[in-house]
Amino acid sequence: MTEPSQPQPNVVSYSRLLDRAMRILGQRDHSRAELARKLQQSAQRAAWAQKKEPEIVTEALLEQVLNWCQESGWLNDERFTERFIQSRSRKGFGSQRVRLELGQKGIDREAIDLAMEETEVDWAACAAQLAERKFGHPLPTEWKEKAKVLRYLQSKGFMSEDIQSIFRNFDD
Repeated sequence: MTEPSQPQPNVVSYSRLLDRAMRILGQRDHSRAELARKLQQSAQRAAWAQKKEPEIVTEALLEQVLNWCQESGWLNDERFTERFIQSRSRKGFGSQRVRLELGQKGIDREAIDLAMEETEVDWAACAAQLAERKFGHPLPTEWKEKAKVLRYLQSKGFMSEDIQSIFRNFDD
């Protein structure tokens, strides 16, 4: 005897999931892990907005879509990492903060280390520009004011060597 057939769960189609991936990647680059998370969330959000039962995104289907995006050149973790580093450095964030955020976006440590070595960002110069923009030129010379600059730059993710180089170069 066979059991009564269960109703087929509401599984999202390949073309629909691929369409969602293209819309997400059309806005900006994403890491593979970040895109996978967003595709899972998009199915739940669409169902919530339409007050329907959420569509199920199977792991096999998700991998198939992610692989197609990668093979077609839409999804590239190296390109994402490089652009992310450039973007965050222009916005005034230091190398430590950028490393942390890349890790949160699913980039592995080896890839982060490699990208940080290959980048042409001068973190000390970024720190100096940010400090001058926030605290004016010339930078403070009293210890209490220097400590404010130090704390601010640390909160932005700059390494202590980069911060100290600002004051060494300033004293010249």
